[in-house]
Amino acid sequence: MDKKLLLMALTILFLMSCSNKTENMKSDSINTKAIFLHHSTGKTIWRGGNTFIQKVKLKLGLPMAVERWFTKYNKQNSTNYIVEARAFPAKEPYGWNNYPFDYYTIWVENGHQDYYMEEPTLKILTKEYGVIILKHCFPVSKLKTDREKIDIASAERTIQNYRLQYEALYKEFQKYPDTKFLIWTPPALTERKSDEEWAQNMQEFYLWIRNEWDKPDDNVFLWDFRALETEGGLYLLDKYAESPSDSHPNTELAIKAYPLFCKKIVEVFNR
Repeated sequence: MDKKLLLMALTILFLMSCSNKTENMKSDSINTKAIFLHHSTGKTIWRGGNTFIQKVKLKLGLPMAVERWFTKYNKQNSTNYIVEARAFPAKEPYGWNNYPFDYYTIWVENGHQDYYMEEPTLKILTKEYGVIILKHCFPVSKLKTDREKIDIASAERTIQNYRLQYEALYKEFQKYPDTKFLIWTPPALTERKSDEEWAQNMQEFYLWIRNEWDKPDDNVFLWDFRALETEGGLYLLDKYAESPSDSHPNTELAIKAYPLFCKKIVEVFNR
């Protein structure tokens, strides 16, 4: 073979090899990256508590408890898992609400767009992350029931609307079979900040999520935060709350929860 042709052939093979390696690296990079979408409850678990020092470290941009856990895990297991955190949706312009209606509005009703009110839809997030983690804030448990006014596009917090919105979200998740979705079970209220009707309604919805909505052998996973903070009851236990009148998790619960959360993320990565 002519030397020039041989050199050209080798060059093409080399470029093809580099291209394949780049694609594989890109694929592996996505498959080892997760995004945690949260507000204040999630932030407490993310940083490992509510102490003054932890709050200062967060403002300074220092690694938080979940990040430190993964740094240690990666060193011990020769892995490269990356978990990022993001307030979702942001206060502006969408507004500080992250209930079933809001995920439905951004990801389902407007899922054909790249962004809705500056919030990324799944079209964007699934290109950057292999695992998408989402949660609600504890007012999600202020849950009513209304069998007459049922509307998937309603922000009214009722069991009937939640179910429709969750069913629509599940169908949307199935459009992205290569992406894994990890959902926190809905955070609870303290007994003082709730009432029995709300608590019973949320218990019904929570059991529906666990026993019917969550299906085996798919790309949707649950992390049962609710069971952890209630220890099987209807309310956030006072010992795990900032106070009986404040349903944010306290440092004791955060220290208990964040390693379990990290282990669940690893489990989902490996599935």
